[in-house]
Amino acid sequence: MEKIAFLGLGRMGLPMARRLADAGYPLTVWNRSPGRAGDLTGAAAGAVRATEAATPAEAVRGADVVVTMLSDPEAVTELAGRFTADLAPGTLWIDMSSIGPRATAALHAGLPDGVALVDAPVMGSTGPAATGDLTVFAGGEDADLDRAQPVLEHLGRVRRCGGPGSGAALKVVVIGAIVASVTVLGEVLAVADELGVPQEQAREVLSAGPLAGVAARAFGTGSDFPVRLAAKDLALAGGGPVLAAAREVLLAHPEIAEEDLSAVPGALLRGR
Repeated sequence: MEKIAFLGLGRMGLPMARRLADAGYPLTVWNRSPGRAGDLTGAAAGAVRATEAATPAEAVRGADVVVTMLSDPEAVTELAGRFTADLAPGTLWIDMSSIGPRATAALHAGLPDGVALVDAPVMGSTGPAATGDLTVFAGGEDADLDRAQPVLEHLGRVRRCGGPGSGAALKVVVIGAIVASVTVLGEVLAVADELGVPQEQAREVLSAGPLAGVAARAFGTGSDFPVRLAAKDLALAGGGPVLAAAREVLLAHPEIAEEDLSAVPGALLRGR
């Protein structure tokens, strides 16, 4: 099995790295804040399943595949500057961060000779990350996608989107629609309150109609997608007026920045 370096052990990265360790891949991990490796390095379970590196460059040396899972384009760009020079020819870099096609193109431009990049952002929260039920939007050259496929299949259902940057682009489209729709639904519930429509009645009817999927996300529990990251993803979509307006609404409620997206309707209702 190919040796993997996994960089970024946040709320999504840690359970994803754990799945690769459980699959038996030789694994080296790194995180900006040390001490996140936990049971991967034996601290909790008593069995070492991964090696924790002190620096990104140390993590990727000797790796066949490098997986990055970070929060935004700035974090990925900064990290890339710390390890790309240490990538050996033949290395495959799979970036699973949600950074959009522009930042992905910049990563491609900075690759050393002989190094390939697959963009593979995901849909799903921490629960699906732990169970391998994420949706993976993968973009890249066919040969690179073929090589990435066995790794990605341990993390979720892989949808090949096309050439380099296409996975990053589709993620922006899908998440933009979801976040903006949940925000609009929150606004509609606030309007219902002003018009004297009982919240329970409004939610019931919205959940039974064409917006059932959006309502399920807006009213559901168990997901862990912070509002601040939802606002970041809307920014990746560019300057469309509807998406820009939804982003401004999210930024106007810093009190829920670390809460799941489902907190938006409640925040808008309280703000009326």
